Amino acid sequence: MGARSIATVIFGGLLTMIAAGFAQAQAPTPDRPPVGGIGQLPDAMIFYVARGTVGACGPGCSEWIAAEGTVQWDTHKRLINILDRTAGRKLPVVIHSWGESNLNVATSLGRILRGRGIDATIGPTDVEACRGVAEADCFALKRPGGPLDAKVKVPDEPCDLACVLILAGGVHRTLPAGAKVMLTGMAIRNRLAPNISREERVGATARFDELFRIYLRDMGVETELLDIVEKTSDVRRRIELPPSDWTRLHLVTATSL
Repeated sequence: MGARSIATVIFGGLLTMIAAGFAQAQAPTPDRPPVGGIGQLPDAMIFYVARGTVGACGPGCSEWIAAEGTVQWDTHKRLINILDRTAGRKLPVVIHSWGESNLNVATSLGRILRGRGIDATIGPTDVEACRGVAEADCFALKRPGGPLDAKVKVPDEPCDLACVLILAGGVHRTLPAGAKVMLTGMAIRNRLAPNISREERVGATARFDELFRIYLRDMGVETELLDIVEKTSDVRRRIELPPSDWTRLHLVTATSL
């Protein structure tokens, strides 16, 4: 397959790059209904408006957009929808991602945030009405998009590579006290076919690497971040990015919450 054909498949959405290397602490939620149309996974990322006390999502911030779940091939559509519904308000997005997320879509989410002038941070959103109720009932409350009374909790899981790529799109980017950033290697997947030839894999990996580096440069983040990711692929383990590197690599643009 030539370079042009590979690019066509990539942009057609069949070949995707996912984070690989370790099972995340957040387990799939089988009681959570699928999102969207046919073939959607139960943990597909949703977006909803949450509100709390002043300072709940940063200095002077009391309302935010919660981004919660696994980034799938059509997640960008739901982000655009919630941003259109809150147009003119520029609510920050608080990211809580897990699972084998689609990394090229994660960069699309980041570009959407930057294009709309949206700030970003991370953390799970604790919805008041969800306390003590079943996951399916909680999901039913969130799915319409809010607003819901809530608070942002201290992250109990690391910000993974998908989380990092989305965060990079924020105009102002923060990581709260207690946050951890864990980077892993990447793997190629075809969402419609399980088998990918070595030639396809090598060509697509090189193309994705190029696209991700362009993305990080456009977002003002050092591409050394991807060099670290490539090292994790070689050793097949996750690497924690220390807080000193958050600033050095320009992953964050402001002090922690």
